[in-house]
Amino acid sequence: MFGRRSLQNEGIKQPHALPPGLQTDRPSQVMSPGTSKPAHPTQPHSRISSATVPPTQNLLERSEPRSQGSRKTDEYYGLKAQVFAALIEAIDVAQLGKMELGDAREAIGEIVKDIVTAKKLVMSIAEQDELLQDICNDVLGYGPLEPLLARDDIADIMVNGADTVYIEVGGKVQKTDIQFRDNAQLLHICQRIVSQVGRRVDESSPICDARLPDGSRVNVIAPPLAIDGPTLTIRKFKKDKLTLDQLVKFGSITPEGAQILEIIGRVRCNVIVSGGTGSGKTTLLNCLTRYIEPGERIVTCEDAAELQLQQPHIVRLETRPPNIEGEGQITMRDLVKNCLRMRPERIIVGEVRGPEAFDLLQAMNTGHDGSMGTLHANSPREAVSRIESMITMGGYSLPSKTIREMIVSSVDVIVQAARLRDGSRRITHITEVLGLEGDVIITQDLFTYEILGEDAKGNIIGQHRSTGVGRPRFWDRARYYGEEKRLAAALDAAEKSNT
Repeated sequence: MFGRRSLQNEGIKQPHALPPGLQTDRPSQVMSPGTSKPAHPTQPHSRISSATVPPTQNLLERSEPRSQGSRKTDEYYGLKAQVFAALIEAIDVAQLGKMELGDAREAIGEIVKDIVTAKKLVMSIAEQDELLQDICNDVLGYGPLEPLLARDDIADIMVNGADTVYIEVGGKVQKTDIQFRDNAQLLHICQRIVSQVGRRVDESSPICDARLPDGSRVNVIAPPLAIDGPTLTIRKFKKDKLTLDQLVKFGSITPEGAQILEIIGRVRCNVIVSGGTGSGKTTLLNCLTRYIEPGERIVTCEDAAELQLQQPHIVRLETRPPNIEGEGQITMRDLVKNCLRMRPERIIVGEVRGPEAFDLLQAMNTGHDGSMGTLHANSPREAVSRIESMITMGGYSLPSKTIREMIVSSVDVIVQAARLRDGSRRITHITEVLGLEGDVIITQDLFTYEILGEDAKGNIIGQHRSTGVGRPRFWDRARYYGEEKRLAAALDAAEKSNT
C-alpha cells in the first residue's frame, strides 16, 4: 500500500531518526505527530482535500468529539509515540500528501491496527479508536483542535497554553478537558496553521494573524511574549452562512429592522458596522453584502481574509506582514489606496483600525457608493469619534471641522452591534449620519434596542423600537433605486410594532 513495508509479528524496528521535517529538537525522544513540521515544503501543512470516509471503516469516521472525561497520561503519549514512530517506518509520507482525506485515513487505520497487533499492545477497540483518531488528527489535521473545529456550535476557541483550552458556546465561555502534549506541540500546530497563508510565528515574529481554509480567523501570540506558552485564538465561522432572516429568528433584529437593513444594502448606502469584540460585526457585514447586485465589482481589503461574499465578481486583497528582514510589508492603507485603481464599484474593508480610514472615506466620497467597513466602537457616536481619531493619528494635519465634513459627506448609516452580558448578540442601533451643526456631527437613530430587564435565568429581556422617523436621509436614494414603497411600508410597520 503506497510504499508500505512489511510488518513482522515479532515487532517493528524503531526508527533511528524520523524523516526530515518530523524530527524533534530532542533527538532521544520520539515526537508525537502533533509536534511534526511540514513533510511537504511545496504544500506547507495544508489539509488534504476532503473525501467521504467509507462507512465500513468505523475507526476512521470523523465523529463528534467524545466527552473529555479524563486527561491523557504520559503513558498514553508514550504509547502514541511508539505507534507513530512505527507508522512513519511503514508508510511513504510523501505519497500520503497526494491522497484524498478518506483514503489517507483508511490507509493509516489499517497500518495502525497492524502495528498494534504486531507489537502485542493490549488495547480495546475503543482505545484503538481513540488512538487512531488522535494520530489521524495529528498527521492530517490540527491535532487536539480537530474535535472542536468539527463542531458547528462553537463560536470561539481559546487556547491559553498546552493545558488550558476554552470555548464559547451559546455566548457562554466554558473550559474543556482538551489538552496538547506540551507547548512544543501547540506551537507546531500554530505554525502549521499560519504557514498555510504564507505567514510565520516564532521567537523573532511572535504575533501573527491568519485564517483557516474555511475563513475562520486565527490569532497566535508565542513566547517570549506569551509567558505561559503559545496562545491561540480562533474565531470560527459557521458552515451555514447566517442571513438577516436567521438574525430575525435569533432575536437580533426585528423583521422590520431587517427589511430596512436589506434596503440600505440594496440602495448603495455607505455603511459602517460598529461594535465591540465578538459582537458579530463581520457576520452582520456578510449579511448586508448579500443584497449587493451580482453584476457589481467588489474589492475587499482585510488583514486576514474572512469575509464570505457570494457575488461572482469579487477581488479579495489581504495585507502582508514584513519578512524576516523587516521588509515587504503591505499595510491595509496600501491595499485601500491601490484598490481605488482597480475600478471597484464597492470597496469593503474588513476592519478599519488606522489611517486607512481616510482613504476609505475618500473612496466613499468619490463615486464608490455602497462601500462598507467595520470598526470597534461601543456606540454610533463613539464610532464617529473613532474615525476622526484614526485620521488624526495617521498624521493628517487637517482641521477637525474638515475631517468631520468628510465623515458627514461619506458615511450614510452606522449599524451598531453588541454582545450583551448574557452572551446574546443584538443590533442595538441603526443610525443615520445627518450633517453638521457648527462643529458637531448630527446623527439620527432609526432603530434602537431597549433593555427591559432579565428573566430568572439571567437572560436579557429587551425590545427593538422604531424612533418614528418618517423619512430617513436616504429616502431619495431609495426612490432612485425603486425601493421607496418598501421603505415606507417597513417604517410604518416598525412604528406600529412599538405598540
